[in-house]
Amino acid sequence: MGSRSVQVIRYSGSRRTIIKHIGTGNTDEEIASLKEIARSYIEEISQQTTLFTETSSQPDNKVTLSQCEYIGFHYGFLYDILKAIQVQIGYNTVTDAFLTDLAIIRIVEPASKLRSIELMEMYFGIRHRRQRYYESSPQWLLLKDIVEKKTLSFAKKEYSFDFSLLFYDVTTLYFETFESDDLRKNGFSKDNKSQQPQILVALMVTQDGFPIAYEVFAGNTFEGHTMLPVIEAFIQKHQVRHFTVVADAAMISTTNITALQKANIHYIVGARLGNIPAKLLDNIDQSLPREDGKIIRLKTENGFLICSFSKQRYKKDKYEMEQQIEKAELLLDQPSKASKVKL
Repeated sequence: MGSRSVQVIRYSGSRRTIIKHIGTGNTDEEIASLKEIARSYIEEISQQTTLFTETSSQPDNKVTLSQCEYIGFHYGFLYDILKAIQVQIGYNTVTDAFLTDLAIIRIVEPASKLRSIELMEMYFGIRHRRQRYYESSPQWLLLKDIVEKKTLSFAKKEYSFDFSLLFYDVTTLYFETFESDDLRKNGFSKDNKSQQPQILVALMVTQDGFPIAYEVFAGNTFEGHTMLPVIEAFIQKHQVRHFTVVADAAMISTTNITALQKANIHYIVGARLGNIPAKLLDNIDQSLPREDGKIIRLKTENGFLICSFSKQRYKKDKYEMEQQIEKAELLLDQPSKASKVKL
């Protein structure tokens, strides 16, 4: 059997007019599917259903790919999940839809705010006017304390957060511009964008990694100077009695340690062995067993120093040191090659 065509035809008097050519099929299944498409089309343009009851032999509704047109896709499930999380925390009661959508698209693909408006339409089919950003953003500055309160309440309820332990760190966010102002300033960039102005964001999270508080500093602020003001403000705001902060070695300094001890704030911070006095380093060398995972605890004037031995780290450091010694010996034996050796 050859190919057959399915068309929608209108009869007016003795004249026949082809309204729409639905398609051509080669099998009974294809023809049946095309007929279903034709029936749906007739109901749509005529705004009425058929007068005839279909028998049980009517084929299941099927879609013929040749009759379909690709117009795109949206990540509806992803949007619904992220939106549900916002609702569960309670953000939807204090923020407008535009801000919550910006937060969602920021998770999916970080970009500028105006670019995010385009991404929202591309990923989710959600349209926002650019002008709305300029109208709404000044009001968002008033939401910080309200949003933090909602977040903290959620952390207490879902993660049993009790203020006893917090992790502190900072990062930088750069701007696609070369003009600075009072807040956006050039500084040490974690994004390797030293030529562009940035801001410094300090973040505190629970031991589960859930963020509960943040502060923003000028882009040229030294990160080690941010920890104490942020922690002390947090303690005062929430009347915290028992508190331990965990931070990396970049936050450690004699001044910070003294201030933490004076404020009776417990701390766990990373220490750089290069800054340790030689006498203490010898003590570590003599006391620490060369077994993977072994730990020693030494009392110092800045608190207890906890050291652990890692076999993997030992091999790495030993290899790198031997490479440096080899290069140094080469320079001593052949000074003419000094310009070709990188130390």
